[in-house]
Amino acid sequence: MKKVLIISFLLLCGSSLFSQQLPHFSQYFLNDFLINPAVAGSRGYFEGISTHRYQWEGITDAPRTYTLSVNGPSKNRKMGFGGYIFTDIVGPTRRTGIDLSYAYHIKINEKLKLSLGINAGLLQFMIDGSKITLRDQDDAVITNGVQSELVPDAGFGFYLYHKKYYFGFSAPQLLNTKVDIVDANQNPTGTLPSHFFVTGGYKFQATEDFIVEPIVFVKYVKPAPVQFEGTLKLTYKNKVWLSGTYRDLDAITASIGFLLGNSFTIAYAHDFTTTNLKNYSDGTNEIMIGARFYSKKSKKKTAPSIQ
Repeated sequence: MKKVLIISFLLLCGSSLFSQQLPHFSQYFLNDFLINPAVAGSRGYFEGISTHRYQWEGITDAPRTYTLSVNGPSKNRKMGFGGYIFTDIVGPTRRTGIDLSYAYHIKINEKLKLSLGINAGLLQFMIDGSKITLRDQDDAVITNGVQSELVPDAGFGFYLYHKKYYFGFSAPQLLNTKVDIVDANQNPTGTLPSHFFVTGGYKFQATEDFIVEPIVFVKYVKPAPVQFEGTLKLTYKNKVWLSGTYRDLDAITASIGFLLGNSFTIAYAHDFTTTNLKNYSDGTNEIMIGARFYSKKSKKKTAPSIQ
């Protein structure tokens, strides 16, 4: 019965089927390269990050998302390169993507830089009909086999950054590509809507050992309302942090993380759902593991940081 409801929702929504297909992560501030290609190369070292997100634990066929990303600077620090792959699974549906990014960094003054970035990639949407139980067994729209569609994607962003603060804007999925994973004569075609993201943060040196960092993340995709996230992160000696996030009309998140030996990061976050889903779900779990790779030159110049 639950699978019937899921697929019925997907089919009836039409173009809105694809309105929230980009991966979402509670610890977005630890890998903002995923939401803004201009971040590539801004931190002076190459970094690989793997994130596993298990959404709405306790609900059958709830979303599961996995990503692997890498980004870093050119030798002269004027350019950045990166890429990521992701898989997002919801019941009988799967969304997989690969994306490559390029960024160019402009030195405004000794402490402030502006990065301009572009990204391009491919997205694949799949429905496995064998995992769906339909009320009407003669339904001609969904077959028992796997149906898929491969489409292009592209976007851009800018990132203004300083040792103490940063501000970024990005717009993925600017191509508004049409997606039709079933017979177009029998079902409306979906469209990948453009997303618009704004991020910003400021680092206050509260004491010699503690840094307090408020962070803001604003998201908009038509026809959904604007969504706001506010995070407060407390960092101890650039090695350990605790953070709390409020996501408008969705959840409250608590996370903890560590930087081990200036090269390895591990972090965990739990979402406490604030919507009616809290009556059916135990919340959302997210695990992130990262590794940094320094050149000899950048290792001398780059101070340890958990971001």
